[in-house]
Amino acid sequence: MKAIVDEAACISCGLCASDCPEVFEMKGEKAVVIADPVPAGKEEACKSAAANCPVTCIKCE
Repeated sequence: MKAIVDEAACISCGLCASDCPEVFEMKGEKAVVIADPVPAGKEEACKSAAANCPVTCIKCE
């Protein structure tokens, strides 16, 4: 699985980094993906982070 953040749409809320720190972190004022591919066992946390994003700027494929 691959995680993608649309940095232009990110509002810097930090929920993704809180929900799934193995995949996302805040870099400056934007969320970035730090694990490609998503580590085994973290797929559901990644999907949850995407679902919880208030601006839906995260995709898990």
